[in-house]
Amino acid sequence: MTQDIQPEPVIATVGDAGQRTDRFMADTIGTLSRSRIKALMEAGHLLRDGVVLRDPADPVRAGMRYELRVPAAAPATPQGQDIALDVLFEDRDLIVLDKPAGLVVHPAPGNEDGTLVNALLGHCGDSLTGIGGERRPGIVHRLDKDTSGVMVAAKTELAHHALSAAFASRDIERAYQAVCWGVLAPTTGSFDGAIGRDRRERKRMAVISNGGGKHALTHYRTLDTFHGSLSHVECKLATGRTHQIRVHFAHAGHALVGDPTYLRRIPAAARGLPADARATALDFPRQALHAARLGFVHPRTGAHLLFDTPPPRDFQDLLAAIG
Repeated sequence: MTQDIQPEPVIATVGDAGQRTDRFMADTIGTLSRSRIKALMEAGHLLRDGVVLRDPADPVRAGMRYELRVPAAAPATPQGQDIALDVLFEDRDLIVLDKPAGLVVHPAPGNEDGTLVNALLGHCGDSLTGIGGERRPGIVHRLDKDTSGVMVAAKTELAHHALSAAFASRDIERAYQAVCWGVLAPTTGSFDGAIGRDRRERKRMAVISNGGGKHALTHYRTLDTFHGSLSHVECKLATGRTHQIRVHFAHAGHALVGDPTYLRRIPAAARGLPADARATALDFPRQALHAARLGFVHPRTGAHLLFDTPPPRDFQDLLAAIG
């Protein structure tokens, strides 16, 4: 696979102004499709007057210099890398690990390496290649990049098939811990709301009330509250939609602390916190979400396996600071 030829920078004219940037660049370059340019922009590869521009729909501005930097082609299949893993259990069929926050699960535009898949290939060797697919070998479920916690990956086709089926049928025990803004009422309950793509912002998910979303059900119970402004909660998923916990809590007015996607303004509840606690909560650099428990039946032995992990240090420091 060869690298795309690097396009020359272009200065927008008055006649170019106002049109979508991705369309403008596609028409100007002529060798890359608009969808390709859109993906490159969203991955941060377009500069406008030296500043990264990620919004493909942003209107072109006359006199501005637009420079698209096309990255080198990625390998067709991920490569193994020496990345440390916190392994909780491993046998010939599967591996269970405690994923740290900040680790992407599988390669994608903008994260072509340094992922959990690269780490698994480095740890398990060539035997993992192709298990369940070339780009996502071994992966049967995901956690968001900045969500920490327990994950299982398959090392054989037997395990991949059985675990994928178990996740699809929800025959898996999963529990999460989170810190959210406000105090939930009732303190124990459920959020039942279909989830689909946000029609205004495609990178976000949203509760869809007029059809089109997929059924989503989240059970929660409050473990502790702080100053009437924050809650430490446990969540259990009856379904497994993208960003499910984050979307349900944000829709209910209780966005997770630190959530960069669904927390868009300073919550009113922040006013009830002491100054130090407020600063810690508002500055928390990721969504305060941890996959604390994972239980499933071993696909070969039939034994029930259950794994619990405490939240990582940053999550525990947050709880200490707001307590």
